[in-house]
Amino acid sequence: MNNNRASITAIMCGYTRAYHATHDSPRIFDDFIAAQLYAPEEIGFFDHAMAGLLNVFDPETAATISDETEALRLVMQVHNSSIILGRARFTEDCLEGYISKGLTQYVILGAGMDTFSLRRPELTGQLEIFEVDHPATQANKRERLLKISPELPSNLHLVPVNFEKDDLKTALLQAGFDSSRPAFFSWLGVTYYLERQAIENTLQTIASLSSPGSALVFDYSHEDVFKPEKGNRRTKATQEITRQSGEPLKTGFDPAKLEVLLHQFGFQTRENLPPEEIEKRYFSHRDDLYHAFENSYFIHAVAE
Repeated sequence: MNNNRASITAIMCGYTRAYHATHDSPRIFDDFIAAQLYAPEEIGFFDHAMAGLLNVFDPETAATISDETEALRLVMQVHNSSIILGRARFTEDCLEGYISKGLTQYVILGAGMDTFSLRRPELTGQLEIFEVDHPATQANKRERLLKISPELPSNLHLVPVNFEKDDLKTALLQAGFDSSRPAFFSWLGVTYYLERQAIENTLQTIASLSSPGSALVFDYSHEDVFKPEKGNRRTKATQEITRQSGEPLKTGFDPAKLEVLLHQFGFQTRENLPPEEIEKRYFSHRDDLYHAFENSYFIHAVAE
């Protein structure tokens, strides 16, 4: 990642949520604020760029389609959005359960263009929200938020952290996080891009901040996606696209071994959803082209 620019992946995830909220029904995850983060010319640029990716994901189909709107729909529904929408829905479904039990701290690691602080006022009034992200990405996000709301919510704490230089635990504690109270940690769309040791270091830090009853949700790839003989066209195309963007995919896990690793850090797995369960829960009754990705998993664990 270029340390002087906002994460392209984060910006594109926000655009994905905006596209879904403005084009699809019913909504898997309703981020009705997301589109407001982007200027109309940005949306137009991303529409064109994403439609062009059909040539990478499925060149045979691309050769038969001249309508850019249809090409964009195919890219978004078949090749891009399901993982982004599904993990966001899973996370906030889990979060609601903890809030109903009195949890008052929400930490969003790798927050990107997440809009929770403005989008869920019925929940945010009960929470201190800590958004953690790279300084460049967070500065970009702040500018976008201020265009929507001239004042950011008083319970929103933007915590800039350069994971190569800064200490996550220190940064959160300085921002007002209370490690003596349970918290909900979400860590979406990040593990793929980190080396395994960096993932383990972050899990250890989260564990050190988690009083009993705290929860952690994140998504990850099965380790098979990095085996050439087991990857499919979409996973191979995605790896090439992220490599060219400067944010290459690096790490996957064996699901059972990941549960053992979490247990070593003091977490008990509550759910470790494989693609089949994600499909059943969020996509099985749709009549469009959204489906769970074959090698993506969602995990929910609780600090003991």
